[in-house]
Amino acid sequence: MINSRKLDDLIPQAKERVERFIALCQEQDIDLLVTSTFRDHESQGELYEQGRTRPGKIVTNAKAGESWHNYRCAVDVVPLVNGKPNWDGSDPIWQTIGELGEQAGLEWAGRWHSFKELAHFQYTGGLTLTDLKSGKEIA
Repeated sequence: MINSRKLDDLIPQAKERVERFIALCQEQDIDLLVTSTFRDHESQGELYEQGRTRPGKIVTNAKAGESWHNYRCAVDVVPLVNGKPNWDGSDPIWQTIGELGEQAGLEWAGRWHSFKELAHFQYTGGLTLTDLKSGKEIA
């Protein structure tokens, strides 16, 4: 089971944007912790089961094979404040982080209407998950 935090596990197009995103945050004195990049199907499946068939809070609506993490195109982050993760979604730092991620060319799930995920950023290259499942690659 793989749930990586390594930027090297992202496709080059996503890695480049995530590195820019992290640099933009550093310029604003925001320290980010990468909590997830690539996830294999087994790891994604376990996350999906959380809050459904396993204890815990629901943290994703994406089943195995339906997450951008499965295709090496997504990153989850959390800001560190005084060395500790700040998961408080009401903190204005999240808005700043989201805007910096978008400035770096990433889609921010904090803007989604149905299931906001402040920590999630992805690069789709204009493709859909259906495209990736059918074998298309991001250019």
